[in-house]
Amino acid sequence: MYQRILVTTDGSKLSKKAVSSAIALAALSSAELIALKVVPRYPQSYFEGAIALQASEVARVEKQWADDAQAVVDAVSKSASAKGVTCKAVVVKSDVVSDAVLATVKKHQCDLIVMASHGRRGIKRLLLGSETQQVLTHANVPVLVLK
Repeated sequence: MYQRILVTTDGSKLSKKAVSSAIALAALSSAELIALKVVPRYPQSYFEGAIALQASEVARVEKQWADDAQAVVDAVSKSASAKGVTCKAVVVKSDVVSDAVLATVKKHQCDLIVMASHGRRGIKRLLLGSETQQVLTHANVPVLVLK
C-alpha cells in the first residue's frame, strides 16, 4: 500500500497520537517511517528587531532546539523499532513548517503524510492559515490528519 510514510511531530500529546497511528499504519503496510521535527532557523527576541541577541546566546538556543528536536524524533524511532518498523529520524531547520514538510516528502520520496490537526488559532489562522491546511493544499501525496 505505502512504501514510505512521513510523520510530523512536535512532541505534543496530539502529535504523539499521529505518531502512534503512523507507526501502526507503517507496520500494516511494511512501510518505512520518516519522523520529522521542524525547528525554527533563528531565535528572535521578544522585541523582534529592537534587541539583538548575542551570537553566543543564538548558538546556545539553536543547540538546545536541535538537541530537543533530535530527542523527539529519536523517541519516535525507538517506538517504531519496538513495533518492527524501520524509521529514519529527521530534523529540519525552517521558519515555515509546511514548506519543510513538503520538501522532506519530496527528498525522501514519501507517499503518505501523517500529521496532527493542530495549528494556529484565532486571527493568525484567518490571516496565515494553519500549517496543516497548507500541507493539505499543496501536497502531491495523500495526507492523513488526526485530531
